[in-house]
Amino acid sequence: MYERITKYRRDLHKIPELELELPLTYQYLLKQLKPLSCSISSPIPYSVAAYFDAGKEKTIAFRSDMDGLPVKEATDHDFKSRREDCMHACGHDGHMAILLEFAQQLNEIYASLPYNVLLIFQPGEESPGGARLICETKILEEKKVAAIFGTHLWPMLPKGEVATRKNEMMARSSEVNVDIEGKSSHVAKYKEGIDAMEISARYLLKCYEMEKSYHPDIYRLLRFGKLESGTVRNVVASKARIEGTLRAFQDEIYWELRKNMHRIAEYLERKYQAKIDLEFSLGYPAVINDGTLVEKVCAIDPQIKLLKEPEMISEDFAYYQQEVPGVFFFLGTGTGIPLHNAHFDFEESILEEGVKLYLKILKSIKL
Repeated sequence: MYERITKYRRDLHKIPELELELPLTYQYLLKQLKPLSCSISSPIPYSVAAYFDAGKEKTIAFRSDMDGLPVKEATDHDFKSRREDCMHACGHDGHMAILLEFAQQLNEIYASLPYNVLLIFQPGEESPGGARLICETKILEEKKVAAIFGTHLWPMLPKGEVATRKNEMMARSSEVNVDIEGKSSHVAKYKEGIDAMEISARYLLKCYEMEKSYHPDIYRLLRFGKLESGTVRNVVASKARIEGTLRAFQDEIYWELRKNMHRIAEYLERKYQAKIDLEFSLGYPAVINDGTLVEKVCAIDPQIKLLKEPEMISEDFAYYQQEVPGVFFFLGTGTGIPLHNAHFDFEESILEEGVKLYLKILKSIKL
C-alpha cells in the first residue's frame, strides 16, 4: 500500500491546478480508476465520481477535494510542483491519494460489502465551493447515499492520529467589508467635518463588545484585520474601510450577529450623520457532524480522538452534510506546518491511516 499511495501523492503534487479547472488532475484520476470495477462519471466538469455497485439498497460516500492553491512552493523535493504559481499547500494531493488507494482496496471486496460505495473527487474546495455544485446535480439522491465521510490533513495533531467531534466541527465563514463615508475638513476645524476614521474605530470596538457579550459556550468569531483611512495627518478623514471575518456554527447565531452589526452601523450613522455600508460574502455553511454517526464510528475505532472544541476555519464539505448525515475527520501530520504555507509537507505513511479508517467504517458501520 505504501509505495502505491506515495506514488499517487507525489504524482498529483507535481500537477496542482486551481479552483474548477483541473484537466491534468482529472486525467490522472481517470487513468487510475478506469481499470477498476466501478462506473465513472463527472457530475460537474473535472470532477470524478467512482461508483462501486454491490447491488445493495444503500450507498456510503467518501469525498476528496482536488484543487491546489496560488502559492509558490518553498520545499526542495524532487516531486515539487511543476508550476511556479501553484502548489498543493493544503493536503488535497494527500486526500486524493487516500481515496485512490481506497478504490484499489474496494475493487477486491466491494461485492461482499453491505453497501454500495461512491467515491467523489471534487474540484473547487478552496473556491468557489465545488461541493455545492456537486450537490445540485442530485448525485447523492440518485445513488441513494445514506452517509458521507471526508478527511483533511491536520498539522496540529500528532502524526497519524485521527480526530473528529460531534456536532460543530468547522465554522460558517463570511468575509465582512465595512465602508464609512464622512466629511473632510482641516483638523483645526474638525467639528466642521465628519471623522470617518473615528467612526470606524468606534464601530470596530462596539462590534467587539457586542460579540463578547455572547456566552462562551456559543462558538462564534467576529474579528477585523484591516483598517484603512485618511490621507494626511492634519485632515479629517472622509472615508474609512474595515475588513474582517464573521464566523459561527448555528445559522440563528450567524444571522443575529449580522443583524447586530447593522444595528451598530445604524446607531453610528444617526449619531454622526455618516454613511456606513456593510458587505458580507456568502461563504460556506458550517461543518456539523452527525452526532449518532460519530458515536457509531468511534465504537468501530476507539482510537479516534474526540476534539474538545471546533475549528474556526471553513470547509465546503458542509454542503454534503446538508443533504445527508456526514462526518468529517482530521488526520494528523504532526509537522506543525500550517495549511496554505509554502513549506507545507507531510510523511506519506500517514495516508495509510486514512485508508484503514475508511475500510473499518465500510466493513462495520450499520446505517
